[in-house]
Amino acid sequence: MPQMYTRLRNATPRFPLLVALLCLSIFSATRIGLILYTGFDSVELSLWPAILIKGLYFDVVVTALLISAVCLYEAALPNRWRATHWHRVLRFAWVWAATALLLFGAVAEATFWIEFSTRFNFIAVDYLLYTHEVISNIRESYPVPGILSAIAIAAAIIVWLLRKKINAIDSKPVSANGRITLVTATVLLPVLSLGISTVDQMQGLNNNYADELSGNGLFTFAAAMRRNELDYDKFYLTMPQEAADATLKKLDVERVGLADIVQTNPGLDEADDPIPFKRPRNVVLISVESLSASFLGAYGATNGLTPNLDQLAREGLKFNRVFATGTRTVRGLEALSLGTPPVPGQAIVRRPANEHLTTIGELLEFQGFATYFFYGGYGYFDNMNAYFGANDYRVIDRTDFPEESIIFENAWGVADEVLFNNALAVLDRETAAKQQPFFAHIMTTSNHRPYTYPDGRIDIPSPGGRDGGVKYTDYAIGKFIADAKSKPWFNDTLFVIVADHCAAVAGKSKLPVANYLIPLIFYAPALIKPSVYTRMVSQIDIAPTLMEVLGKRGDDYFFGRSFFEPIQYPERVFISNYQELGYLSHDVLTILLPRKRVKSFHIDPLTYAATPAAVDQQRLNEAIAYYQTASRAFKTGKLRAADHSVAK
Repeated sequence: MPQMYTRLRNATPRFPLLVALLCLSIFSATRIGLILYTGFDSVELSLWPAILIKGLYFDVVVTALLISAVCLYEAALPNRWRATHWHRVLRFAWVWAATALLLFGAVAEATFWIEFSTRFNFIAVDYLLYTHEVISNIRESYPVPGILSAIAIAAAIIVWLLRKKINAIDSKPVSANGRITLVTATVLLPVLSLGISTVDQMQGLNNNYADELSGNGLFTFAAAMRRNELDYDKFYLTMPQEAADATLKKLDVERVGLADIVQTNPGLDEADDPIPFKRPRNVVLISVESLSASFLGAYGATNGLTPNLDQLAREGLKFNRVFATGTRTVRGLEALSLGTPPVPGQAIVRRPANEHLTTIGELLEFQGFATYFFYGGYGYFDNMNAYFGANDYRVIDRTDFPEESIIFENAWGVADEVLFNNALAVLDRETAAKQQPFFAHIMTTSNHRPYTYPDGRIDIPSPGGRDGGVKYTDYAIGKFIADAKSKPWFNDTLFVIVADHCAAVAGKSKLPVANYLIPLIFYAPALIKPSVYTRMVSQIDIAPTLMEVLGKRGDDYFFGRSFFEPIQYPERVFISNYQELGYLSHDVLTILLPRKRVKSFHIDPLTYAATPAAVDQQRLNEAIAYYQTASRAFKTGKLRAADHSVAK
């Protein structure tokens, strides 16, 4: 019996076990830290056991994958090398490096959680492609040298505490049976880990924070790399396309093509589609970074961060219930330009084959407008330059601004006032030269970490956190409108101010409806009388509305519908993240999920609180019809402006 115990002990891969315990300790400490940061209001104490047990499962899965390489190294290492001085130095060096890397990952997860309240997801994958902006943002937002020094010191302390255990392990040879065990572990651990685990196993605690906390950041990161593109027909519920088309027709989704524009009168009479104000000649669409409706006094805020926007809301047409389609800038740009429900996976802005789609820019450029996309950063980020340039917008970004005009910039681009000054200069110069109506889409950046901006503009010193970012953006928009008032084209121009998405998107539910509520203001004092629009509308409805407001053909091509149609169809909005596709109608939120699953919630119309509910078949059919048709339309090229080559 003692001999069997000795053989078993000698066959046990001791060093990989030590590394595994180190990994599990850091992973568990990270999880507990994130739970404490999130707080008991969001994650009840009763959920802790389930979070920790499920979390340990995912940590074991990831640890098994990580130590497979250690097992292979241990199996190949000759016993005569183990106790040598050079190998001990090498061993301690790589253990320190591995520990520091694990600690760095924990810190990275903490900062990601603070920003997004999720484990690493497809956003983290995207950030790897834009290292300049991301690294610069991190350097400007956090004391990076201090953090890295602390990580290095902490890793050194851990290795020092383990030094005797490591030396003791290396002083003993690995038997032949031990090497067989190590080789077997090298092969089986990855196979078993990947075979039994999926990211969907994180779900099931009926609390989105708890589900996210039960995961492991490395595991979710790898899953996001695999699922960054999701084929709707493969992963989601479907229905016969004829039935989907019939369902959409009843909801006033006609989707005529550019051919209809070519074959008919390119303009509309005032009587064709009445709108409650005089038609403008030009439109300036300002999409504001991360501007939740809850930040504005006009929407109930009491901390006075948005005096200029509040005044514009009082003097213009304020929309009370507008919902963003997603949680990222590219998703907002997709909705505002293309008017389509959010397709699962990556936004169309970031996908290949997205040129010459029936965007509002493409349709208006064909009908004689000068169309622009202004961005304060480098437009290669998130593929913005390529997308808008390929859809007949003239793209003007940070690289086009005169250096003398740039009084301030940070990781994400120039200060918003610099962006607006340059946009104003271009519009003023080119409209005077061309005598051409224009559509200008301006995308801001200042309301984003690190929340830095020029000194002396507002009463919150830079960097001012989220409050400072909001208040500075409000200042910049107010200054832009004031400067525009002196221009000859001002009285003929409609200014549209809307957010790309909200600042906070996480909540106890997967799609917390209140966290998709964004501001929308139409401002044109010579054209619009102060009023409030109370119906619930979607971000995808803005593009067709602007087509109708301008009196131009093409509003019926979009999946969205104009706010001002004479027949008021049932209210509905679309909210999503990159996997969950939500459809809110008749106070019922229907969510389509991968693996052809569906969930349903009753939504309180005042508080937007969600209560689990039975699936409403009519709402489910409508959700499938919208999302399935939109996804297929892009995939098959039916979102393209088919007559583009003829028109040109």
